Amino acid sequence: MRIFIIPVFFLFGFFTKTNDLLKVQLTGFAQGTTWHILYFAQDSLVGKNAIDSILTSIDSSLSIYKPYSLITQFNASEKGLMIDEHFGNVVKKSLKTWQDTHGSFDITVAPLVNAWGFGVKKPGSLPTGATIDSLKQCVGSSLLDLHGSFLEKIRPCVQVDVNGIAQGYSVDVVAAFLEKNDIKNYMVEIGGEVRVKGRKPDGSRMKIGIESPPDDDVQQEQVQQVIEMDSGAVTTSGNYRKYYESNGKKITHLIDPRTGYSIQNEMISATVYAKDAITADAYDNALMVMGVKDALDFVEARKDLSVYIIYKKQDGSIADTASTGFYHLIHP
Repeated sequence: MRIFIIPVFFLFGFFTKTNDLLKVQLTGFAQGTTWHILYFAQDSLVGKNAIDSILTSIDSSLSIYKPYSLITQFNASEKGLMIDEHFGNVVKKSLKTWQDTHGSFDITVAPLVNAWGFGVKKPGSLPTGATIDSLKQCVGSSLLDLHGSFLEKIRPCVQVDVNGIAQGYSVDVVAAFLEKNDIKNYMVEIGGEVRVKGRKPDGSRMKIGIESPPDDDVQQEQVQQVIEMDSGAVTTSGNYRKYYESNGKKITHLIDPRTGYSIQNEMISATVYAKDAITADAYDNALMVMGVKDALDFVEARKDLSVYIIYKKQDGSIADTASTGFYHLIHP
């Protein structure tokens, strides 16, 4: 689910002077979505072509939609292959998140994602219980083993899908590039995943709006909350955009890798704050799988995460809640 961003970005990059600093806004298209960058500096130190080049490089490693990508080659391999730095960084973070969440987040969920119709190839029918049981033999990050730059699959049927973490990682790579070019005040957004550092020239913090899910009467999303921040990342996972209905049941793209089935809990969205976008992006999916109580308990036990949750109550009404740390971000 996209996070609505304030200030609103325009369609084309342009430059304006603000308090003797150049305000630069860039935008483009990559990874099946849009990206936007806002930064303040003495000069236009980074342009659109440089960002496009970075994102193309990441796609060549991690995009399941590119037939030549490393991840596509890995999924087609029998035993695994040598991977690059991008792939390696994402796998390491994924394995740690899988461990921390006791399997709620698992990049080897790819066979199940494909079976439910949310992958590259669409199946002709919904999977049976027997099919799910069979596919689960290929799911589990314990079936991956990273030896240096060689990613091994323990079983040939293992496939990975890093869509639940790759955009957050991409945000971090772009942010690191900006900082390498001495840009200290910026906002980077790719597909609704946001990372911020510094402030605007007037000293105010960056503002980010969080969407509320549409109801029957309002088709367009509304801003539910506005948060302020001068460092860190915010990402959102939601289940009201990518889904279909079958026999009266809502089948979302969020698959519980432990059961093999689409999540059927009360969660609508989870917006996570962390110091970097790869962390926030990985855990927002895991928290959606956990459900409200377990998600809040999980986050409250950690110092590096905060979460804002929108969920459906038993009477069908929509409510929201947040961890203690997240309330400090909310703009009054």
